[in-house]
Amino acid sequence: MSVPEQLGRAHLIGIGGAGMSGIARILLARGGQVSGSDAKDSRTFLTLRAQGARIEIGQRAENLGDPSAVVVSTAIKDTNPEYAAARERGIPVLHRAQALALLMEGHRVACIAGTHGKTSTTSMLTVALQHCRLDPSFAIGGDLNESGANAHHGEGGIFVAEADESDGSFLTYSPSVAVVTNVEPDHLDHHGTAEAYKAVFTEFVQRIEPGGLLVVCGDDEAANALADKAEGVRVRRYGRTVTGPDDVRVLDYQPSETGGLVRISLAGKEVDVRVAVPGEHMALNAVAALLAGLELGAPLDGLTEGLAAFGGVRRRFEFKGRAGDVRVYDDYAHHPTEVAAQLRAVRHAAGGGRVIVVFQPHLYSRTKTFAAEFARALGLADEVILVDVYGAREEPQPGVSGALIADQVRASGVHYEPAFDRVVGLVADLAKPGDLVVTMGAGDVTQLGPEILAELDRRAGSLNQDSGAERLV
Repeated sequence: MSVPEQLGRAHLIGIGGAGMSGIARILLARGGQVSGSDAKDSRTFLTLRAQGARIEIGQRAENLGDPSAVVVSTAIKDTNPEYAAARERGIPVLHRAQALALLMEGHRVACIAGTHGKTSTTSMLTVALQHCRLDPSFAIGGDLNESGANAHHGEGGIFVAEADESDGSFLTYSPSVAVVTNVEPDHLDHHGTAEAYKAVFTEFVQRIEPGGLLVVCGDDEAANALADKAEGVRVRRYGRTVTGPDDVRVLDYQPSETGGLVRISLAGKEVDVRVAVPGEHMALNAVAALLAGLELGAPLDGLTEGLAAFGGVRRRFEFKGRAGDVRVYDDYAHHPTEVAAQLRAVRHAAGGGRVIVVFQPHLYSRTKTFAAEFARALGLADEVILVDVYGAREEPQPGVSGALIADQVRASGVHYEPAFDRVVGLVADLAKPGDLVVTMGAGDVTQLGPEILAELDRRAGSLNQDSGAERLV
């Protein structure tokens, strides 16, 4: 498939981001010319440069060259020197979602949306379709553990994409299959109110192709309401509470330390779906992926086999290693509902050991709005370490820090540690053989996992020179 004319020579500002690097991968695979820039180098650039991308570190007007279009994300401000230069020179500037929509043209498109679970569900659907040898193109907000990639140009005529509601840009897409996992107020720094946030999902549903399919979780009140109002499309619900003739009811879920088994009623038959990632929320995501895959023409047996083989996504309860009989994981959860769901899954994975969570709040606005909800969710752990807020695109707000949450957590052990470099030692002091440690949040808390393993390894080695450590990092 050829490159859209507008993107024949594309320059991507912030090319290292998850969404932007995915677009670059697909453009390069189709034979496009790609240039880009970012504030700092990353491992992602090794692959992109090997495929022919020209990437500059630091952002300057002269980096532009002579592109047919400049692609930006919402995070790029119009004061960015490359953005400003493009406007001055009359070069078309496209939002990342607009570029992705151009790449979707000519495909049967499946978009996965929702406040929580969209990355995992998109990834599950992609891997299941690949298992069925349908070779979908895909663009995901995380790297698949199977391939290490967040995007791919496939030859199968199907395009699977994660649809991001955070800035409303998913209203650019017009899928034939859409999944909405749930709708719960978030990103209020952009949308303003809970009502406005919910309204953008209503607009998204209205963009489904006439006669297309909407898949929603019937256990989620707001997602269910979307299905009730949907016009001109078919609807399939899934969950424990659904009762319609086309719905897929969850009959049972049996957790294990490494995943779970969900039994569903599908078209009058009971079907077992094994999931290799823990948590009932992940099992529900797998059912959503199954329904989307069936609509796209994949066989049931192939989809269930593919879902059973799904190895997860980077930073979604990603196993980092084991040292001193302590397991360390990393997770991206950054909303109270996500934190609670993941910690319930972690409890099963921990077996008889304690759960120690290192949580980094993401965004000052979210921390202030949901401090009490975060505290309740984190109370599911045995030991909680709160670090300070990862501000990302926001400026600090007076009185908003990790302490705002820590003061409200009800757990056996709560620690607020504003000094990031002291967290590793604190975790090592707390951890006992058999415990499970999870670093959690959407910021740079992910960097702590290898350091925690190294410190646990060092301490275990000092106690017993013969002890080893299983390491994945």
